[in-house]
Amino acid sequence: MNLFERYLSLWVFLCIVAGILLGQIAPGLSAAIGAMEIAQVNLPVGFLIWVMIIPMLVKVDFGALGQVRHHLRGIGVTLFVNWLVKPFSMALLGWIFVREVFAPWLPAEQIDSYIAGLVLLAAAPCTAMVFVWSRLSNGDPLFTLSQVALNDLIMVFAFAPLVALLLGISAITVPWNTLFASVLLYIVLPVIAAQVWRKWLLARGDARFDAVMARVGPWSTTALLATLVLLFAFQGRAILQQPLVIALLAVPILIQVFFNAGLAYWLNRALGERHSVACPSALIGASNFFELAVAAAISLFGLDSGAALATVVGVLVEVPVMLLVVRVVNATKPWYERSA
Repeated sequence: MNLFERYLSLWVFLCIVAGILLGQIAPGLSAAIGAMEIAQVNLPVGFLIWVMIIPMLVKVDFGALGQVRHHLRGIGVTLFVNWLVKPFSMALLGWIFVREVFAPWLPAEQIDSYIAGLVLLAAAPCTAMVFVWSRLSNGDPLFTLSQVALNDLIMVFAFAPLVALLLGISAITVPWNTLFASVLLYIVLPVIAAQVWRKWLLARGDARFDAVMARVGPWSTTALLATLVLLFAFQGRAILQQPLVIALLAVPILIQVFFNAGLAYWLNRALGERHSVACPSALIGASNFFELAVAAAISLFGLDSGAALATVVGVLVEVPVMLLVVRVVNATKPWYERSA
């Protein structure tokens, strides 16, 4: 992991502080940035999100989908957890904790928005960071690549209907046109742009591709951190009034990470899959494409919404929690491979 990836949680915390200070010191500046939008899309944030997402998607080789047939059990487990367990379990956890258990300590007008942010977070399976987690757990690189490519393809078609279904169950109204616009802007177009760029780079040789990827790699994290500064410039007043909100929103996120990772890991073992496949399967099943979740939350509910804040909490806990999951799957390898 590079410096940015290893200390991502620290940078996120510093961005929270910087954003809150910016919002308090220069409220006029943050308001002017918030007003720069067309059709509910904030232009500065939209640009940052494209810079954030596209370098990650360039690394995805959709040609790896041909490898899916070699890892059917692991692929099946990950798809089951990613698309049939995680979004619904997060919606349930959001209802239990946000609407019921923690409701007295949360602003009542933001309850629905917080739940929506948690749903958006769970409905987007992780992409780029999974390659890091897989490498740290000695995961099968072909399985990881084929699973990520398959998830990205499914996300193009399933993200909007799944989010609409879960928010409808939670009695949260989302305009379909805004949701589809978010999918088009933050999934379809970036995937197309990234794959065109990837093909152009590879035509000039693998060395050229690797050199460009090394150079643009920090762009994603830098754009993410800049987006967080803007988010917290708008969220600052609410956080200062109720600083406990972030800790409370982290609870359902942490529970779903450990539950889904454990479920995927156990199912792979029960089906007789290799440890090198079970590890990335568990990690893909637990982590989230938080960049997409942040983008969708901003488009649907605004920069100052509880949904945007909930997705940012997912960014805050992602790295330390996933590193803990990596440590667990590595430490339990003897148990995993022990014959029943």
